[in-house]
Amino acid sequence: MQNSFVRNVSVLAGGTAFAQALNILVLPLLTRIYSPEEFGLLGVFSALLAITSVVSSLRYDIAIPIPKSDKAAANLLAVALVCLTAFTLILLIVILLFSQRIASLMNTVLLAEYLWLLPIAVAAAGAYGTFQYWATRKKAFSSIARTRVEQSIGGVVTQLLLGWIGAGTLGLIAGQIVNSGAGFWGLARRLLKDDRAALQGVKIAQMKAVASEYDRFPKYSTFEAFTNTSGIQLPLILIATLATGVEVGFLMLAMRIMQAPMGLIGSSISQVYFSRAVDEHRNGNLGVFTARTIGGLAKTGVGPIIFAGIIAPSLFGLVFGEKWQRAGELVAWMTPWFVLQFLASPVSMSLQVTGNQRKALLLTVFGLFLRISMLYVGAKLTVGCASESYAVSGFIFYSICLYVFCGIAKVSYLNLCRELKAALPIIISFVLLGICFKALIS
Repeated sequence: MQNSFVRNVSVLAGGTAFAQALNILVLPLLTRIYSPEEFGLLGVFSALLAITSVVSSLRYDIAIPIPKSDKAAANLLAVALVCLTAFTLILLIVILLFSQRIASLMNTVLLAEYLWLLPIAVAAAGAYGTFQYWATRKKAFSSIARTRVEQSIGGVVTQLLLGWIGAGTLGLIAGQIVNSGAGFWGLARRLLKDDRAALQGVKIAQMKAVASEYDRFPKYSTFEAFTNTSGIQLPLILIATLATGVEVGFLMLAMRIMQAPMGLIGSSISQVYFSRAVDEHRNGNLGVFTARTIGGLAKTGVGPIIFAGIIAPSLFGLVFGEKWQRAGELVAWMTPWFVLQFLASPVSMSLQVTGNQRKALLLTVFGLFLRISMLYVGAKLTVGCASESYAVSGFIFYSICLYVFCGIAKVSYLNLCRELKAALPIIISFVLLGICFKALIS
């Protein structure tokens, strides 16, 4: 705990641990209150939310930790909020005019009555993301952890209460909105209280200057983030179109379970990595720092992910109800994908730190093409295998990503192998534990 990196990760992971634990513990209740079809509608709505919210600030938000002066960073924050406001208003107009047509194109006609909530969700998630990057800049990780706990509690309570009164899909979507953006006001209040001097330097002329200085983010990172998120979320929409909404519900539950250990450790390390990577790059130590980060990820999260993949097919029917057995089978298929994503995603910020936004864009465009094409071909050639094709494409894509990120950060593969070798006994222990546990419950 004397190590600042470990201490900051621990603070974030502590808040995230509670949030993820609560989300997982409540799932057996939610799967008995809501049907797979209703989870399917939530899956499509969440996919639209992820795709739109990630570009809502034109990626000026992720540039906030980079400037040396707080004054420049505050002007970037103002630029990000202006972009978010404009984007939300445009999205609102589109939804009001074309909600029925959008729902029909996605083969989810029932979703049309809930699409009006999408601009609200985007505004909340975008605001939270923007203020979170300011808190990351100020290394206020305890504040971020606190908001994650608040979001989780609010989201769970909303879904349970609305489900109990029979609100159906509306309850799931309302809880998702709370879980995505409820903490933004707490972070904004902290900014107004502790960093008012920086905000006083916000001027229109300065906003224009920093918008121009960091224009590589809207030029390259926006499309890169859009294609990257689309590569993960668009297949959910395509599966609803090519297969059924029920299959999306199964996939939604499977992804929630698999993302739990990733959310616990991976997202915390990602934020702290970004806050430190800028300085490490300036000092010429980014390669060593990145290898160490990947090694830490391998020690803490890969084992639990593999353990979940081994036991899921036998456990899901018992925990969530027999109708959710299919979700457990999908967890097993997605395990290799999430192992590679868990290792690669936190260090993906090496592309932003080193100014390689164009390479990031090309990589994510390739990933989008790979995933959509494999999903489509799999769905057409083999009936009922669209989700499996999606899982395999994720494994291939993140394998390539990890190789590229290590190359950009100039990671010594000897150092990386040494770090991964140290994690091997822990991973093997989890594999053996999973095999034994599976034998007991089978």
